[in-house]
Amino acid sequence: MSLSSTITSLPEIDQVMEQSMHAFLEYKKINPKQRAAFLERIAFEIEALGQELISTTQAETNLPEARLLGERGRTTMQLRMFATMLVEGSWVEASVDHAIPERVPAKPDLRKMLVALGPVIVFGASNFPYAYSTAGGDTASALAAGCSVVVKAHPAHIKTSRLIASAIANAIAFCNMPANTFQHVEGDSFETGKALVQQPYTSAVGFTGSFSGGRALYDYAAARPKPIPVFSEMGSTNPVLLLADALEKNAASIATQYAGSITLGVGQFCTNPGILIAIASPALEQFKSTLVTAINQVPASKMLHQGILAAYQKNRSNALAVNAVRNLTSEIALNQSDATALIAHVSGADFLKNEILKEEVFGPYAILIECTDIDELKLVWNSVSGQLTTSLMGTDLDFESHPELIEMATTIAGRVLLNGVPTGVDVCASMVHGGPFPATTDSRFTAVGINAVKRWVRPVCYQNCPDHLLPDALKENNPLQIKRMVDGNPYQ
Repeated sequence: MSLSSTITSLPEIDQVMEQSMHAFLEYKKINPKQRAAFLERIAFEIEALGQELISTTQAETNLPEARLLGERGRTTMQLRMFATMLVEGSWVEASVDHAIPERVPAKPDLRKMLVALGPVIVFGASNFPYAYSTAGGDTASALAAGCSVVVKAHPAHIKTSRLIASAIANAIAFCNMPANTFQHVEGDSFETGKALVQQPYTSAVGFTGSFSGGRALYDYAAARPKPIPVFSEMGSTNPVLLLADALEKNAASIATQYAGSITLGVGQFCTNPGILIAIASPALEQFKSTLVTAINQVPASKMLHQGILAAYQKNRSNALAVNAVRNLTSEIALNQSDATALIAHVSGADFLKNEILKEEVFGPYAILIECTDIDELKLVWNSVSGQLTTSLMGTDLDFESHPELIEMATTIAGRVLLNGVPTGVDVCASMVHGGPFPATTDSRFTAVGINAVKRWVRPVCYQNCPDHLLPDALKENNPLQIKRMVDGNPYQ
């Protein structure tokens, strides 16, 4: 089967996964510096695609050139970030506890490190055709961990995915990696995804997309005779607290800031601020007026594809159909071909009564929830826990008056922002892009940053293993020269 194939039957899926397992058994043994060079080469090959890649993606996604150039840069940067991580080496968390034979009972020699899980299935995302798709963070981190990867291409940008796959194939050939270290498969059927997840050689799954899709993959994996981890990022409403003193002092500037965040990229980010929570006040009225004026000035724009537009229009209509909800922005034609931004409004009490208002509306939309007091605000906020981000717009007075809010925020989301907007995810060691269910299926991990690699590994302990049989990272004079914890002392 070729690198990029349309798979339609179980025998074909079995063949792909058998090839992936054979590749994994070889690839996991490759020196980390060689794997680092491989990741660097993938980045080079993607950049070598030049304008052909950008133009192809523009035609498939309606995304502007500037956005795609930035996303391509992020994609190659994170590949190089993982390459640097591999060369440095401490990510394997090597730990050595020497034997103490004179102790009663005798202490054995114990050595532990992280090792790769096996073949990983990555489902490409629709809204980030580079950074969360074929050579995106899931693929880059899995390859860094020593796993082989099978990417299920997203049908919304299939030509883009094929081009990126060709770049990875070139890197495999240049670096003399096992032939099926990476495979690219296509197929529109839900059964294809299910079969890939449940194939016995599959060891883990990465997904970015809808709640229904991510939960289905999670359930498929749980139903296997041997369940496997699924790391699904399934969207988020990213609630924002607009606290009283902050609005009193900065209502207009906060409104302008959030109008830009809500409509950035036609609202097609998993970190889009979809829920705004505040207490009724004259300052809130000023915020509303400024926000609505700014939103009404944003022109209708094309979304990634017609399917996303149709879902946006449907979900927006469902929210507006709730009796207590008002549309604060301009009247809209629900069947238009471009997406119009919208701000809805509801009271705190009515929001708490209607579960549908807590659901993500993927697009340039937010609902403003007007509460009667701080207690109702906290009730509303807690009712939407399980988020990628939550933001608190407040002054020192706000936080001195309600010191419990920061601690509450950590139970609601994986990333807590103060006086900023959630759109924009920096790729670095300190980033957490994950959160309590239903934002993700496992809140202990991040999909962005160096620590994303930990999704694809598990710890293994070697007891009384002769030095020559140990992995290099655990040998007494380790050839990789990585920092290790030795007998309880870090960084030996």
